[in-house]
Amino acid sequence: MLDWDLLLGFAAGLAISVVTAPAGVSGAVFLLPVQLSVLHVPNPAVTPTNLLYNVIAGPGALARYARSGALRSRLAGLLILGTLPGVLIGATVRVHLVADADLFRLCAAAVLAPLGVWLLLARRARTSTRTGLRRSTILALAFAAGCVGGVYGIGGGSLLSPILVGTGQSVAVVAPAALLSTFVTSIAGCAAFAALSLTAPGDVAPDWPLGIACGLGGLVGGYLGAAIQPRLPERTLRHLLGALAIALAALYTAQSAF
Repeated sequence: MLDWDLLLGFAAGLAISVVTAPAGVSGAVFLLPVQLSVLHVPNPAVTPTNLLYNVIAGPGALARYARSGALRSRLAGLLILGTLPGVLIGATVRVHLVADADLFRLCAAAVLAPLGVWLLLARRARTSTRTGLRRSTILALAFAAGCVGGVYGIGGGSLLSPILVGTGQSVAVVAPAALLSTFVTSIAGCAAFAALSLTAPGDVAPDWPLGIACGLGGLVGGYLGAAIQPRLPERTLRHLLGALAIALAALYTAQSAF
């Protein structure tokens, strides 16, 4: 007998990744609203389920970067060093301080609104060879992004990419480093939530079957999105995703207020 939630999760992961991959945005950012509002994954389990999506969907792109040697960069190590402790703290905050559904919607809106503005306003990034930021600054940013990612369920790399590219770092270096950081911190985040579920009340552990189904959809969708990227209007996609992010932020803010 078919489990329609799993089938819908797979379809959602696939469809979202096909659209977000060509625009350079993590599918996990838009998958969480689907889990929250359509699949009705309970709080706070929706966050680790979203992190599980990252774990399943990420290896395809990572393997491609590994073959080219793009993962052997100093930046990747710095991002992981900063985001790992951040995501563990974020997971703890999510379970003990942001377990309430309305409060979490406000946190989600706080992530979606600036992301939407960035997608609407950002121009195509130029390739650069400048280092941009000091090591200590990158570590601090990575730690902050890890904390936010641990609460929302996106790891942290998605938040760091636009910041680092905006400071002058090469997209060719930032993209694989941020993806590797997201993958590693998502594994740590899933483990943290699973451990917290042993002592914390409520639905804390990931919804393993749904997270895997969404991740498999994301794995396929990311591959398809990368393959058809040259045929898609990137600017139009970014504007549509930006408008969607802002609309979702407004919706969640209104739901929390009333």
